[in-house]
Amino acid sequence: MKQKPSLPRGTRDYTPAMMLRRNYIIAHIKEVFEKFGFLPLETPAMENLSVLMGKYGEEGDQLLYKILNQGDFLKDIQPEHLQKGSKLFALQIAEKGLRYDLTVPFARFVVMNQNDLAFPFKRYQIQPVWRGDAPQKGRYREFYQCDADVVGTNSLICEAEIILMMHEVLGKRLGIQGFEIKINHRKILAGIAESIGAEGKESDLCVAIDKLDKIGKTKVEQELLQRGFSEQNIQDLQPIFSVPEKNEEKIAFLEKFLQKSSVGLEGVADLKQIFEYVRHFDNQTDFPVSVDITLARGLSYYTGAIFEVKVKNSAVGSISGGGRYDNLTGTFGLQGMAGVGFSFGLDRIYDVLEEQNLFPAQTQSTTQILFTNFDKESEKFVFPLLKKLRDEGYKAEIYPQSTKLDKQFKYADKKQIPFVIAIGSEEIKNSEVAIKDMRTGEQKRISLANLLNFLKETLQ
Repeated sequence: MKQKPSLPRGTRDYTPAMMLRRNYIIAHIKEVFEKFGFLPLETPAMENLSVLMGKYGEEGDQLLYKILNQGDFLKDIQPEHLQKGSKLFALQIAEKGLRYDLTVPFARFVVMNQNDLAFPFKRYQIQPVWRGDAPQKGRYREFYQCDADVVGTNSLICEAEIILMMHEVLGKRLGIQGFEIKINHRKILAGIAESIGAEGKESDLCVAIDKLDKIGKTKVEQELLQRGFSEQNIQDLQPIFSVPEKNEEKIAFLEKFLQKSSVGLEGVADLKQIFEYVRHFDNQTDFPVSVDITLARGLSYYTGAIFEVKVKNSAVGSISGGGRYDNLTGTFGLQGMAGVGFSFGLDRIYDVLEEQNLFPAQTQSTTQILFTNFDKESEKFVFPLLKKLRDEGYKAEIYPQSTKLDKQFKYADKKQIPFVIAIGSEEIKNSEVAIKDMRTGEQKRISLANLLNFLKETLQ
């Protein structure tokens, strides 16, 4: 019996049409990253689990894809190994895992290459990552991230430029409507924990509060109780769930709420400085950035400002996020290396552009010009002309075999090739071409001498 082919859940094939659209997004992201001074980098798909484990919090560790050791991975396993629980047993049979994000591998790279890098080191990285999440709309188990990170400086100019890059890519370049850049600070969350009498429990507070959009206020409160917060702690937390609307009002609210928390006020001061830098860079009054006091970001390595971008009235979740992680390289033995970065979720941005019908028509095909194929005589005439157009930078092809013209035009139509050039015996005799605009149906004859000028005018 033949096996029916299938894909693993949470993954998908990318057709040529999808790839062209993805490349359209990536091209804009790359241009903006490089415009802001970031250099390209790639790291392996797999990392040692010793690099990955413990960097993403308890939930992140559970979502890591582990790779079985080569050969007989059970040969050294004893009954007592099974009794230690699944987590420890997994580490006995798997030494490597697929990367969960691009930031931890980047930190590992920085530590291993610290003597060869110029600091501050700015890099961007566009590669797939893997997470064992439950697949759903906008959430995949294999997906691309487009990261930009800076290490070697604690300047808040970097945070301001992250906001500028998010705005340029999503708003100015891709034209996404209704997106909002949310910002918070881990020190503010630590200050909140301190102010409600739960000092040192900011990690538990973050894990629970990070789920507010997904499970709602009541269930967040239930989870806080399960994590050891008292009824009084939760009562004192209530003002956080109903803060003012405007950023200035939120800042004023936080300064009052956190007045007895020095660490919390440090976080507020950072946000005020970031907003001041953004105003100096881009003096827009309607810049889509807002302070979100309940934004927590689940990853445990963030220590400063944190970011997240969501699109209003969209089923797709967060399309970008990141933050400062001053202590990340310290886990690999390099102390005092401050860092901040963020990531665009390529697949989610793709889904949003599709939802909002924002992809330009020209992303559907790479080919601009198709030469039809009449016979051997026309092939010989077309080949030098085809080379000339390619040398001029046009994307052109010839139909590979002589067949009915109707079939060749259907091929061009299906590939959404804008122009078809037909050259038969009459065209060869008169040194001209018959050209059809597949978008409008308009047909005309043009002399070979005028062909390049015509293409320059119509394919700008």
